[in-house]
Parts: sequence; structure tokens; C-alpha cells
Amino acid sequence: MPEPATTTRVTLDQLARGQAARVRAVVPRGPVDSIGRRLGELGFVPGEAVRLVAHGPFGREPILVQVGFTRFALRRAEAQRVHVEALAEDVR
Repeated sequence: MPEPATTTRVTLDQLARGQAARVRAVVPRGPVDSIGRRLGELGFVPGEAVRLVAHGPFGREPILVQVGFTRFALRRAEAQRVHVEALAEDVR
């Protein structure tokens, strides 16, 4: 029986290229955070598997992430709202 994957809690922008994670929460930046709400509408919901696909030039913006079969380019400030559990194993 395989051992469970080890996890580390970070924000989406802190993942390494190719690293898999599961969404824990989208943390709003105030009482009315339209970007936080939109991230939830796009599929960044608790328990959802995500993967950081690539960073922009020199490790900067945009950050390319995959949720399911869909890829999104996010600004670093947007990715910082998404709290995840980085997984040591692949979640495909």
C-alpha cells in the first residue's frame, strides 16, 4: 500500500514549475474582492487539483496554472490569493 503524499501549505505563486497541489482556499483581499470571487468561478475551489505549468520570463509574471484541462495565466497578486497544499506526488 503506497504511503500518503506529504504536503506543504503555500500560495499558488510559491509552487515550483511543474509542481502539483490541491486548493485549500481562495483568500479574499477585502469584503468585496471581485478577483477572489472570479478565481472561485474559474475552478479554484477547495479540493481541486492544480499544477503550476510555467512562470513568465525570469520567473516573473504571468504564472501559467492548470486546473483540470484548462490553463490560466495569472498575475502574481492573483495567484497569492489561492492557498494550496503542495504535493510531493503527482495528482494527475
